[in-house]
This record gives sequence, structure tokens and C-alpha cells, in this order.
Amino acid sequence: MNRICTFGGSRRYLKEIAMHRSLRALLLVVAGWLLSSCASSPVSTTADYDRSADFGAYRTFGFFDPLGTDSAGYESLVTQTLKSAVQREMEARGYRYGETQPDLLINFNARLAQQTRVSQTPAPPPMYYGYRRGYYGGWGGYGYETRVDQYTEGTLNIDIVDARRKQLVWEGVAVGRVTKKSQEDRQAAIRAAVAEIFAKYPFKAGG
Repeated sequence: MNRICTFGGSRRYLKEIAMHRSLRALLLVVAGWLLSSCASSPVSTTADYDRSADFGAYRTFGFFDPLGTDSAGYESLVTQTLKSAVQREMEARGYRYGETQPDLLINFNARLAQQTRVSQTPAPPPMYYGYRRGYYGGWGGYGYETRVDQYTEGTLNIDIVDARRKQLVWEGVAVGRVTKKSQEDRQAAIRAAVAEIFAKYPFKAGG
């Protein structure tokens, strides 16, 4: 009896692991859609850096292993596109890619969050035949509609870390509203989002 129970528990455990991996894989697919949506809609980008870091000493870069977008246990298509786009931006600034003891390590992640926005707008004028016009109006809040807008917001983070000190030295963030409009070229959209973030990176290799 004990053997049967143990086997059943193991099967349930393996089933739960498979389910979690499927959910993670699904999240990566959604994240890819998110990134392409963000790139085509209004995006807010911010960046900050460690003022005490000597950016002039950095000349090489590599990537974290595993990256934040590889929570499913394998390198996703989203990760491949992000790595290619980030490498292009870094090399354009004079950095050299190196797998062995690079000066900088780069990590990135994407997430989704549900947001709610409440606003009031003037309601369409009611049909009162004009008998109030010019004499008096309604009380405060009269004639306004309250609208509740629920939407999905996507965030893309790019972290640059001093590999020797294991210290974050630069962070770029893009935040955008996820639209339902499908994107035909997801890779181009991701590259555009990365380019917007790196537009706020003011440093070059060795200088």
C-alpha cells in the first residue's frame, strides 16, 4: 500500500512540474507578444546608473546564465532576439563580446501586470429641450460619466552589471500598454524596444 501511495505522489509531483513548465513557456510567448506590442504603442523609457562606477574601465560584455527570460529552462526565441539586439547596441558603442571573464554582464526580463484607470468625462448632453440653458446648471459631478479602463501593461528591464563586483551599474526600463493588435514582425519590434532603451545609455567602451 505504501508503494502505491508513493508512486501516486511522485506522479502528481511530476505532473505539477510539467504544468509549471508549461505555464512558464506560455508566459514567454506572451512576453514576446508584449514586447512587440510595446514597441508599436506609446512607450515610456527610463534609465539610471551608479555614479561611483568607472564606466571608462569597461571594454567587454557577456550575458547572464540563465537570463531572466529563460525561466522555462531553455533559451527562448524572445531571449535570442533580445541577445542579438543588445549585442548590436553594445558593439555600436565599442564594446567587445566575450564569454570568458567579461567586464560587464547583461541581464533582461519582461513581465505583465494588470492595470486599472478610472476617469471622469462629460456625458452626452441630455435632451432637456433647452429650458435650463443660460439659467442654471447641475450640481457638482452632474452630467459626468465614470469610466473604468482595465488593460495589460508590459515592462522590459535591461540590467548591466559589473561582473567583478557583482554590482548593478546601469538599468534601462521600457513600460508600454499591451494592445490586441497583432504584430507581423515581432523581432523588428523587439529590436526597436531595445534601441529605445539604449538611447538612454550615454557611455562608450573605454571612455
